[in-house]
Amino acid sequence: MTEEAAGGVDSPPRSGSETQAPHFLQDVIFHGKFKLLKSLTPEENTNCHYGLYFEDGHRRVDYVLTYPVKKPAGGRSSRQSTHLLTENAVTRSLRRSPQNQDKSHLRHQHLESMKDSSSPPIDMELGLQGETLSSHEDHKSFRREEFERKLRDMGLELEKDEDAKIPGVGFLKIHAPWNVLCREAELMKLKMPTKKVYEVKQSSSVMEKITCLFNKALEPLHPHVEEIQHRFIKRLSHTFSREKQHLFDLSDKDYFFDSKTRSSIVYEILKRTKCKAKYSMGITSLLGSGVYTAAYPLHDGDIREEGVESNDRKLLYEEWANYSVFYKYQPIGLVRKYFGEKIGLYFAWLGLYTQMLIPASLVGVIVFLYGCATVDDNIPSMEICHPRNNITMCPLCDKVCSYWKLSTACGTARASHLFDNPATVFFSIFMALWAAMFMEHWKRRQMRLNYEWDLTGFEDEEEALKDHPRAEYEFRVMQKSLSKEPVSQHKMEKLTCRDRLPAYMTNIVMMLLMIGVTFAIVFGVILYRISTKAALHISSNPITRSHVQLTVKTTAAIINLVVILILDEVYGAVARWLTVLEVPKTDKSFEERLIFKTFILKFVNAFSPIIYIAFFRGRLVGRPGSYLYVFESYRMEECAHGGCLMELCIQLSITMLGKQLIQNNLFEIGIPKLKKLIRYIQSERGAFQEEERQKKLQRYETDHFLEPFAGLTPEYMEMIIQFGFVTLFVASFPLAPLFALLNNIIEIRLDAKKFVAELRRPVAARAKDIGIWYNILRGVAKVAVIINAFVISFTSDFIPRMVYQYMYSPDGSMHGFVNHTLSYFNVSHFQEGKEPMDPLHLGYHVEICRYKDYREPPLSATPYEISKEFWTVLAVRLAFVIVFQNVVMLMSDIVDWLIPDIPKDITLQIHKEKILLVDLFMKEEQGKIHILERTLSPSDKDACSRSHNNNTTAHPRSVLNTNSNV
Repeated sequence: MTEEAAGGVDSPPRSGSETQAPHFLQDVIFHGKFKLLKSLTPEENTNCHYGLYFEDGHRRVDYVLTYPVKKPAGGRSSRQSTHLLTENAVTRSLRRSPQNQDKSHLRHQHLESMKDSSSPPIDMELGLQGETLSSHEDHKSFRREEFERKLRDMGLELEKDEDAKIPGVGFLKIHAPWNVLCREAELMKLKMPTKKVYEVKQSSSVMEKITCLFNKALEPLHPHVEEIQHRFIKRLSHTFSREKQHLFDLSDKDYFFDSKTRSSIVYEILKRTKCKAKYSMGITSLLGSGVYTAAYPLHDGDIREEGVESNDRKLLYEEWANYSVFYKYQPIGLVRKYFGEKIGLYFAWLGLYTQMLIPASLVGVIVFLYGCATVDDNIPSMEICHPRNNITMCPLCDKVCSYWKLSTACGTARASHLFDNPATVFFSIFMALWAAMFMEHWKRRQMRLNYEWDLTGFEDEEEALKDHPRAEYEFRVMQKSLSKEPVSQHKMEKLTCRDRLPAYMTNIVMMLLMIGVTFAIVFGVILYRISTKAALHISSNPITRSHVQLTVKTTAAIINLVVILILDEVYGAVARWLTVLEVPKTDKSFEERLIFKTFILKFVNAFSPIIYIAFFRGRLVGRPGSYLYVFESYRMEECAHGGCLMELCIQLSITMLGKQLIQNNLFEIGIPKLKKLIRYIQSERGAFQEEERQKKLQRYETDHFLEPFAGLTPEYMEMIIQFGFVTLFVASFPLAPLFALLNNIIEIRLDAKKFVAELRRPVAARAKDIGIWYNILRGVAKVAVIINAFVISFTSDFIPRMVYQYMYSPDGSMHGFVNHTLSYFNVSHFQEGKEPMDPLHLGYHVEICRYKDYREPPLSATPYEISKEFWTVLAVRLAFVIVFQNVVMLMSDIVDWLIPDIPKDITLQIHKEKILLVDLFMKEEQGKIHILERTLSPSDKDACSRSHNNNTTAHPRSVLNTNSNV
């Protein structure tokens, strides 16, 4: 802001109108605003060409509202009809009394009507020219005029532009003068930097010296931004107060409140400004009812034009939203400065998560390479692949399937060993500890950011106090109060559980229905696999018959992926609809409920097929001669001889990679560009070339074509689902962290480019943590320990191998393990009509076939009953689950206890800031006393001294209490 704005006086509008010339001369002559003369020259007024300033080229546009306009029948230039809704100091002084306020308002309307004598008369109530509009448009126009009048009463300065190059769209530019910024900053309890600067001293311990050397080695990986140069120098911050403005560095008032802070202040005013019109409750309600079509702050400038003045947006585009700097750290401080703390915390969390994936990926690759190196030494797979192996296996399906040799499963057995080996147990334990360390590391990183961003005194309660009720909630409360008796309408109404009971019941029913739909689709894919397997077995093509298992597994996994991608979009819309039905009171409550519902539905959608393969497939089969059937014709599918772990790996890899490539990357790139193209075509400006359009459009017009910011929920959700893929079933797919790492390296730059270049600038929001997402992460990490314990115990062959080696093996080796896990079946005991159609497929008559299970042989006293080996293995499996779960969780708790949540140096710096604040206030108090002593008489000095001595001991304590949250 400038000096004249600092004094609480509005700068004059542009000088192009005759009605404003007297005000301009008064400001220049009587108020000494000679700088305004410079704004008449084109050289000084070039900033307004880019749309970042008002027409006078002096006042910055802090926020923009758009609304639909109808062009008048006449063809006059509407630059002459641009409504400048600001008033100078003379007019503002007349508005101080109620009578003069009415006169001033009438005078303002009269001047507006005189701007163009050729224009038709203006409707004084609606402020619309010429033609008669529909009653619906009249109502919208009236609400706009009333809302804008309220904004002017709040001290904001407005300027309309209905001559935009986007037909049918008018723009309302909003500017907050200095006095409004100061007032709102004090109300919002914003922390601002004071004049006091201190050095952040580093510890001289050995670890700190090693860390310093390590940071110097990594210097080339840091982005070239100013924040890196000043990380050891910090300004002391304090809650802004107009009474203590002398404490703050106000040498340059134009940049004391940056663009992010200015837009957030204006947004707070827009949210709480209410109209007298029916159901008009702030900008949210006006946007929902179509009174305004969009509301957004402006980006700082262009990012691609050469010779443009450097700005934060362009710097972010070059040093952050660029694939060529993928190997560098993110400029998190600059991200926070431009987008606010909430978005800054998201990218800080994503960056830390990506860094933590590096060691997990290395260990995962080592585990995979260990499986590759030991596959030739794996005795079970060697027994299966041995050429002398003549074990005849029972048919995999009824009638069309015949007997088969176990040696044909050699490839599957060898591939299963890559993921089912003793190293996977170690990797599961490692990943559980990795998740615990990631959580603790993030808590420490979060506390460090809170200190650096001056959020240590910020509490959610303060934010909740200014978290206004949502427009939908107030609308429902108003409906409820109107339906009451007139006597009880004066009471403060609110929505009770009884009011929300129908919505809660709808939520429960719909959530259960959606989960049921997911299970039904999984069941449909199961039927697809069963029927396709039977169809391929009767194929006349020998190549098709030899690759039945691979074909069925791969196509079923792809079908599951497509269904997951489709249902993800459906479930996101359903979750939002159900949350709207609940009518949460605040935006924070709405966001948390939406996140919870979306997470439940998308988690079930993504992991239901994987959970089925891991824990249910092959266990509800039965045995030869007594199989379990679905609809009396579909026999439940079995796992391959190598176990279901290989199939689980295929399903997991296809789903994870498919979601990352298609949903997370292609959709994020393609959909915003497609929506931008549609808006561009709908604007009827398609005849212009893109370069010409970019040159001609103002900044607020260019930003109008960008995609509106839809919140961080989709960004967090895709990363949480990925975190589930990395941790929940990592025992079956040790390469999951590697693929997640590669995806996230691209994801960070993709999201950065989207925020900088593809989206409208979000309103900056303060936050000291990532909210409910941290609790979800902790929950997923805890569940991952249990699931991995069950995967190792029940899905893999780790426990059966251990039981055989230490209890049943004659020489303590794995020789004979395959034969030990196969039971015998007499083919004469097949049910009638279920025997193979081609019993001589192998070239000889089969009397006994083998199947994988622990059952008694046909000649025993209890044929085909479960054997004691089964119960032994089951007992060991359950014992392993209990021991694994408790040991790993205990180790995680130890990691949690060993690593403090707050770094020691941050604790010391926070304490140092408290001391510096006390010193600052004490010096201020002493300075006031010295000034009083110079002006008071000797008797007054003695009284003042005695009063000061009585209050000296209490004053530091009160200062500490008022700043205990610093």
